[in-house]
This record gives sequence, C-alpha cells and structure tokens, in this order.
Amino acid sequence: MDFSLILFVILCVTGLIWGLDRWLLAPAHARKAGAHTARKEPVYVEYARAFFPVILIVFLLRSFVAEPFRIPSGSMLPSLFIGDFILVNKFAYGVRLPIVNVKALDTGAPRRGDVAVFRFPGDPSVNYIKRVIGLPGDHVAYRGKKVYINGKVLEQTAAGAYSPPLPNTAAGEVLRQVEEIDGLRHDILTTDRADYSPSEFVVPAGQFFVMGDNRDHSNDSRYWGYVPDENLVGRAFLIWFSCDMTDPTPLICGRVLWDRIGNTIR
Repeated sequence: MDFSLILFVILCVTGLIWGLDRWLLAPAHARKAGAHTARKEPVYVEYARAFFPVILIVFLLRSFVAEPFRIPSGSMLPSLFIGDFILVNKFAYGVRLPIVNVKALDTGAPRRGDVAVFRFPGDPSVNYIKRVIGLPGDHVAYRGKKVYINGKVLEQTAAGAYSPPLPNTAAGEVLRQVEEIDGLRHDILTTDRADYSPSEFVVPAGQFFVMGDNRDHSNDSRYWGYVPDENLVGRAFLIWFSCDMTDPTPLICGRVLWDRIGNTIR
C-alpha cells in the first residue's frame, strides 16, 4: 500500500477521534457531570491528540516539500550508491495533490540533466530514479556508448577505469566518463560489452526520456519508453544518509558511508 495513503488514513483516524471528543463527547460529559467535575481523558484520545499534529506535519512536508527515498539498485552508479538515502524536492515539477497525484499548481518542469524520481509507467506503485536526457520533442539517439540529442553528441571525457564501491554492480571492464549535458557535468559508467542495436527515439509531447548513469546496467527509456509528466514525483537533490548494504559488519555504524552524507546530487 502507498505510504502516503497509510499516513492519510492515520491522520484522518486520529483527527476524527480527537475532534469528536473535543467537540461532542467532552462538552456532553461536562453538561452531565457539572462544570466543576474534572473529566479524565480516555487513553485513546490522549494518543490521538498527541499524534495528530505530528502526523499532519509529516504528511504535509512529505507531500509538498521533500520526500525521502532509498536507492535500491546500482543503475545510477557512480552518482548514487545502493543504500543511499536521498531527499526529493516535491514542488520542483509542480505541486501535486497527495494520493491522487493530480497537479494542482505548475511550478516548473524537468531540465536535461536532472536526476528525477518518478512512478514507473509499467507499474505506478513502484518508484524509479533516473537522469532526464530528452525533453518533449527531442530526437534522442544512443550509438557507441554515446548519447545524441537533436543530432548533437553529448561530450564525454574519459576519467579512467572504475572500481565499483559495491560488489556485483557491473561486469567486465568498467570505464568512468564525465558527460556534459546543457552545461552540466556528471559521471557515467560504461563497460566493454557490445551495445544492442543503435536506438533512436522522438520524445512525445508531455513525456520525458530518461537513462541511468550506469549505462550498461540500467533499465530505462531505451527499453520501456517514456515517462509521462503525470508520473513525475520530484527532483532528487540531497543524500541525507548512506549505508553499505552489502557490508557484513553487524553494527550499522560500521557500514555508514560518512563521506557521502550531505552531498548534493548533480
């Protein structure tokens, strides 16, 4: 079940309990027992009164300001590691009503190079994170490990061999490249394995073409198509915690990647 829906249900239940007691049950008890008789508040009402404002704040922040996510795969290496916990700007691509995900206010649109979180078109209950490569109307081609947008290649600068920080994320020789898109530079990974047949795409109106930075180990728009605007969740902007999920160290403090905490996502 969607966590936003769970929060909303808890918010409604605690608010209903607290409101009914405050506006109906408590006044009725006071009239019956007399104004000078103290009433002991039921335990469930105490809990509802205590939790309602906390849940309300969390719900509003998570719905309209920033939402946390965990990176589950290596498709965005070397930018994002498995076990990174990130924050996503929820108003970067429009203010959307929680639960129904309907855009209520247009505050911006994805730019090429953004790292975006979106609901996977094939299963909207699953969130994906990829880099925005193509905007509506763009012609995107992928040939020889390079991306072409509207006939212009995205420049790549070799940064040498890459040793994955976590095991089993890539096979064969892995090369690190610095790619530039619209003046923004980010790292990508490629391997020495052969590409599939060259791919070309024309991005439809209202949709976006996305790719993982780990180019040969990413399930992205090259294989399943485009991301509709209504599936956008927000722009990833900060790593607030990072943990090596493959480290056998029993204590979590021994697996924390301290140097990644607080890093901005670019």
